[in-house]
Amino acid sequence: MDEGLRERKKRRTRQHISDTATGLFLERGFDAVTIAEVAELAEVSVNTVYNYFATKEDLFLDRGDDLVEQLSRWVRGRDSGESAAEAVLREVRAEVEAVSPRFGLAAGQERFLMVVHDAATLRAGLARLQQQAVERLEETLREETGARPDDLLPAFVAGQLDWIHRSVMYAVRHGMTAGRSPEVVSRDTLAVLDEIETLLSPRVLGYAVRAAR
Repeated sequence: MDEGLRERKKRRTRQHISDTATGLFLERGFDAVTIAEVAELAEVSVNTVYNYFATKEDLFLDRGDDLVEQLSRWVRGRDSGESAAEAVLREVRAEVEAVSPRFGLAAGQERFLMVVHDAATLRAGLARLQQQAVERLEETLREETGARPDDLLPAFVAGQLDWIHRSVMYAVRHGMTAGRSPEVVSRDTLAVLDEIETLLSPRVLGYAVRAAR
């Protein structure tokens, strides 16, 4: 169904508020900016801001839902004959090879990363999203494999796949905040990903293989 005029207007308003807030956060730091200042610059009321974003942290972490679903989406979309871990490794490698801004590989991303680093509430919010992502991934692995409720393997594998993602993102963050170019960080991170793959056990690498169709 096509997006209606009302929904399109709401989506644009939400994006405008988010973009305005992000600009202020990058310029002055997260803690120094108030919701009232965001509303004033975005030319909306404070109540309108809160209608779209429950907390100030949500303004900065506005892609939280996508982050929570990302690993599960990759696993659900794995190819025939491909395991859950292989799908995650493939998707992560593709993003890094493409020097993707979604993985922080873009000029200016170091400022974004520093804003998160300098704000304890943002770090806590990001940690909550990451925990939700692991829990959602465990649910997905149970659904995909038909695992029993008392089977601990889906939780273990979910933790391992999350570790892959976090380790790669740490390598990107470390490289970008050190002032290296996105291309150099991409190259270095691919080497890290190769090393990560060697550390995974055959059981993890072979878990949840999609049957051939």
